[in-house]
Amino acid sequence: MLDVREFIEADRRAVITLWQRCGLTRPWNDPSADIDLAIGSATSTILVGTSEGTITASVMAGFDGHRGWVYYLAVDPDHARCGHGRTMMAAAEDWLAARSAPKLELMVRDDNDAAIGFYAALGYEPQKVSVLAKWIDGRE
Repeated sequence: MLDVREFIEADRRAVITLWQRCGLTRPWNDPSADIDLAIGSATSTILVGTSEGTITASVMAGFDGHRGWVYYLAVDPDHARCGHGRTMMAAAEDWLAARSAPKLELMVRDDNDAAIGFYAALGYEPQKVSVLAKWIDGRE
């Protein structure tokens, strides 16, 4: 059984550790800063899933006014294949639907076949778009 609730500040260390365990952090993204951005806006949230009082899953969701986005879906590897990923995605979908987001999108690295298969099983389909990026904060 997974209990889903909104992130609270006391969750920060456990959530970052979970993201690291799941290989979701990248050197160019400070996870603590990402948390600050998410919880500092009325248009985004972090949901955590707890099992027996321990954070075992998380998902970040945001609504840009046109579509919903999901980031940092994480399930502790010791709790994988228990349905927690599905539960967290359903919670993110509900959160976005409550804000009238008509569509949910997410990005998955091309070589992450397991994640692509997971999302496909939930009804997500590849889109005919290319993601382009440019650092605008001075990084190269």
